Amino acid sequence: MEKLMRLISMAPLLLLLCLPFAFAGHDYNQALSKSILFFEAQRSGYLPHSQRVTWRASSGLNDGKASGVDLVGGYYDAGDNVKFGLPMAFTITMMSWSIIEYGKQMAASGELGNALEAVKWGTDYLIKAHPEPYVLYGEVGDGNSDHYCWQRPEDMTTDRHAYKIDPSNPGSDLAGETAAAMAAASIVFRRSNPAYSSELLRHAYQLFEFADKYRGKYDSSITVAQKYYRSVSGYNDELLWAAAWLYQASNNQYYLNYLGKNGDSMGGTGWAMTEFSWDVKYAGVQTLVAKFLMQGKAGLHAPVFERYHQRAEYFMCSLIGKGSRNIQKTPGGLIFRQRWNNMQFVTSASFLATVYSDYLTSSRGSLNCAAGNVAPSELLSFAKSQVDYLLGDNPRATSYMVGYGNNYPRQVHHRGSSIVSIKVDPTFVACRQGYANWYTRKASDPNVLTGALVGGPDAYDNFADERDNYEQTEPATYNNAPLLGILARLGGGHGGYNQLLPVVVPAPNPVVAKPKPAPKPKLTPTPASSSSPITIKQKMTTSWNHKGKTYYRYSTVVTNNSYKTVKDLKLSISKLYGPLWGLTKSGNSYGFPSWLNSLPAAKSLEFVYIHSASPADVSVSTYNLA
Repeated sequence: MEKLMRLISMAPLLLLLCLPFAFAGHDYNQALSKSILFFEAQRSGYLPHSQRVTWRASSGLNDGKASGVDLVGGYYDAGDNVKFGLPMAFTITMMSWSIIEYGKQMAASGELGNALEAVKWGTDYLIKAHPEPYVLYGEVGDGNSDHYCWQRPEDMTTDRHAYKIDPSNPGSDLAGETAAAMAAASIVFRRSNPAYSSELLRHAYQLFEFADKYRGKYDSSITVAQKYYRSVSGYNDELLWAAAWLYQASNNQYYLNYLGKNGDSMGGTGWAMTEFSWDVKYAGVQTLVAKFLMQGKAGLHAPVFERYHQRAEYFMCSLIGKGSRNIQKTPGGLIFRQRWNNMQFVTSASFLATVYSDYLTSSRGSLNCAAGNVAPSELLSFAKSQVDYLLGDNPRATSYMVGYGNNYPRQVHHRGSSIVSIKVDPTFVACRQGYANWYTRKASDPNVLTGALVGGPDAYDNFADERDNYEQTEPATYNNAPLLGILARLGGGHGGYNQLLPVVVPAPNPVVAKPKPAPKPKLTPTPASSSSPITIKQKMTTSWNHKGKTYYRYSTVVTNNSYKTVKDLKLSISKLYGPLWGLTKSGNSYGFPSWLNSLPAAKSLEFVYIHSASPADVSVSTYNLA
């Protein structure tokens, strides 16, 4: 009896000891797919035929019109309908970094194409937002008026004023982060879309020059952003961050020298960080410069780069509890910095830990902490523990990714997901009506915001799934962006890749239609006609003057509107007087590029050309439908 009573008294302890082993393994590839899908729910602008989040519709179609500029597109940052430039650019930078490091794993899981589309949706907008070398639009909409209303983005009646920075009203942090995003994305598209990659890099060069030449905080120029995305850290971190990405993208020694000459004065070697976020980039800069040092690229700047390296290791040691000052964690093991959207710090820090672990592994090094040397695998284990926590391995057994697992947030603080889809009920939802009819409902969202990573629990692992609990239930694009890389790494493994070698992002595999049971009919060439299922749309995306001559860049999108796969496509192009990228020339016609052999139903391909004339004449010669 005494033994029985002792066992009963020990039962809670035994249960606690067993808990870590009771959780089932996670499907990281499924979580990756869902995490990328979330970005489609955040899209602003004209939604494409390939849109997979079907409860959304086009919105913000007049953005920028009052200012004489096209600002249609981009992403809504979180649960509202404002387009904030600084967090959007950081989102693009981190998505791009995820692909740069783990694109091979994404390709293996079949998600690389979707990830590239997510980046391009953002960079297409950033290109529009940068119409002149020293002009950058940093916000569309106003947080105050937007938060007064609770409306679907398709219904919004709030102010859509566009706010910009220029030499008279500078914003080095905004321009610097946007330069970083453009530079990082240029690496991503270097192989699959070289012309687009070059265009992104050109914008990055201009934006960095703008940021460095006309210095100032962006929220002193765009004051409406202060309440929502105040630049507390200033702009020195973004200038260093942009220089690091421009060096990675261009291999131009100027940017490496910039990091070496300004590391001490701008805080790159001085700030010992325990945070990495859309505002504070120092830990990210320190991680990248440590990589350059491991690659043997420091040269004369080796002493300065070693100081960056020491600060990077300080950050990593603080994550795993072996530094001189460590990051706070909840009783359940989640790193905790603040109650409002703490999850942003979890994913960004975990991403840095993941890549740094792989950098150390590739260099055959170890982490030097106050508590002693640490193997790289311990950093990766830490990152895995954070991801497992947010996917459900926590005291509440709650997945903080919407749509993953069975127990996830149902009342997300998000206008679009909380109001019935306009496709289900097109009745207009007025500004305050949304609060009365939808915001206060104590019921699950009518639209599941699949893949959204919400703000998460408090310092004691407590969480309230309530729509008005915006600190914990609101998602954000910059929560998900770093997560893409970690999930790809955990789902796809390391694969023996050397993370210090030059980056080659693979081209996404074309979608191949599954064979049908019935034998395929013999394919015969189909001449183009007025009823052709293939449409061609051209637009001029930019222009510039050179030696008294005006040159134009044209983007041409070829779309398969049929329900079958297009093969053996031949295009006829006349009145073309310059170079063309994205097609393969064969005789007098043009066909698919080398990385594509077919065009699936509802998909598009894009090619670009440059010349000093009106648009070329582009038409379909022949094709096959399979």
